[in-house]
Amino acid sequence: MKEAVKELALRVVNQITTRVRREQRQHFHQMGRQIGIGADGTPTSHIDKVAEDVALRLLKRSKTPVNLCSEEIGVVDVGGEYTFVLDPVDGTRNAYRGIPFFSVSLAVGRSRISDCEFGVVRNIPTGDVFLAEKGKGAFLNGVQIRTCDVPSKDMVSSVSLGRSATKHSSVLAQRQNHRSFGAASLEMCLVASGALDYYLVGQPRMRVVDIAAGTLIVREAGGYVRTMSGEELDMEFSVTERTSMVAACSESLVRELLREAKA
Repeated sequence: MKEAVKELALRVVNQITTRVRREQRQHFHQMGRQIGIGADGTPTSHIDKVAEDVALRLLKRSKTPVNLCSEEIGVVDVGGEYTFVLDPVDGTRNAYRGIPFFSVSLAVGRSRISDCEFGVVRNIPTGDVFLAEKGKGAFLNGVQIRTCDVPSKDMVSSVSLGRSATKHSSVLAQRQNHRSFGAASLEMCLVASGALDYYLVGQPRMRVVDIAAGTLIVREAGGYVRTMSGEELDMEFSVTERTSMVAACSESLVRELLREAKA
């Protein structure tokens, strides 16, 4: 991949981070105001639109043509070789409620998750940057990270509940040390860094913008990402398709979780 594309991706992520932090300081009570409906059919909040507009302006001014697949605007095809798969604010509700766990997530590929070559997730409140390049590993703030080799005996997981819950995921949440943070990209990155043993979403609710960058980061860190039917997770760059998922530190743990789900 051309360095210019990677540099543009990082510029988008960094400028969105700067703008969202400014909105927090100056217009916090406006952040959650609903201003429309996005291309995926879900409500668009003020902060989502503000963040996405930063990316659109940068891409429009760039000399490097790059397509965009983003939560609010959908797919913008300018004939570029690569597409930016962007969630301008992953964890919008956390952001406008003042919960310091939300991110900007950006993956770079051609048409689907399996061909993504570059991914970056930035924790907006902390500034931590998770980054991966296909075949070159995953990194947190420039230091290489790996999933744990085997699940901890004192297992810590994140299981998406609420509208995403299934009978199986509810049982898992009761049985183990459960967390649920509300920002899929960052939760996947916690699996990649070894902070979590696995992250599971039982219902088909995840969009490609939520998980494209996180999937590359987990896999480059040595982890595994599957659907709840056991298939390797892969999605086209579309904001309407949705999937279930489990991201885990080991293949044996994935098999165990899927086997229990079918029991």
